[in-house]
Amino acid sequence: MTASRTSSLRRHLLAAATLAALAPAIALAEAGYPSKPITLVVPFPPGGPTDLVARVIAQQMGQQMGQTFVVENRAGANSNIGAAYVAKAAPDGYTVLYNTSAVTLSPALYKTMPYQLGDLAPVGLTAVVPLALVVANNVPANNVKEFIAYAKANPGKLSYGSAGNGNVTHLGAFQFAQATGIDAVHVPYKGSAPADVDLAAGQIQFMTETVNSVMAFVKDKRIKMLAVTTPKRVSAFPDVPTLAESGVPGTEVGAWQGMMVPAKTPASIVERLNAEMVKALQNPQVQAQLAKQGTEVLGSSPAEYAAYLKSETARWAKVVKQTGVTLD
Repeated sequence: MTASRTSSLRRHLLAAATLAALAPAIALAEAGYPSKPITLVVPFPPGGPTDLVARVIAQQMGQQMGQTFVVENRAGANSNIGAAYVAKAAPDGYTVLYNTSAVTLSPALYKTMPYQLGDLAPVGLTAVVPLALVVANNVPANNVKEFIAYAKANPGKLSYGSAGNGNVTHLGAFQFAQATGIDAVHVPYKGSAPADVDLAAGQIQFMTETVNSVMAFVKDKRIKMLAVTTPKRVSAFPDVPTLAESGVPGTEVGAWQGMMVPAKTPASIVERLNAEMVKALQNPQVQAQLAKQGTEVLGSSPAEYAAYLKSETARWAKVVKQTGVTLD
């Protein structure tokens, strides 16, 4: 055996011995988890739809686990900044990502990524903020069938807004237009708020927007909600049909959310976080608070979430390719 191979073997043996020595300490740390505050990273600005949901769940989980959940906003690059931060954090259960569907969109939207989805381990799905097909009041349509007919009678004359290029609100509307044969112009905004205001003013004609963003506009009759894009009707607007019920199947989409941790986080900690997450989502007060925001509670196992992430990544890669949108 050469000197270099001997040295390499010694390094491997030393590493193995070190891990063996640390094993009892790691097991003890896991058993006492959590022994300090947990940071929940929200990769979007404070006060937005994702942040509001995350804080409700974090507060309940903190009460259950006897430790504070500190919500830390690390916004930017379609959630990539916050996700990369968590992916590179210590895998000890004290840094958790509150992610959205953006983690499955970014791989198709960016040529280079600061992290890979495999760098994160799924904890579970938490909730979904349904999207809805909403139109300006000056659009002469009161249901999906009438709107499709109106749009087809005016090819290229209608415009739809979104919270930004590649955002789920953009891709949802694009998918709807593709499915119905509508020719419309996309107008990307820097966030939902300015897009919603322009829709209410009739500057753009339609959107597939998150229910919680347009809830006040719809209730005040400043815009019209024609359908929701989820598989079933939403509790906040039980009289509004789904797109499938309206004759447009296969266009289901929602701004879903979940929790993830660094990939090498011990399975016992992932399972503990999942159990506490599911328990929090089953709390009646949490459900009531989220319902007021137009948010539907989900809940899943880590394995179920892993399968869902895989299917959503493949699905949106196809849609993004059709749009031709890139963000770098």
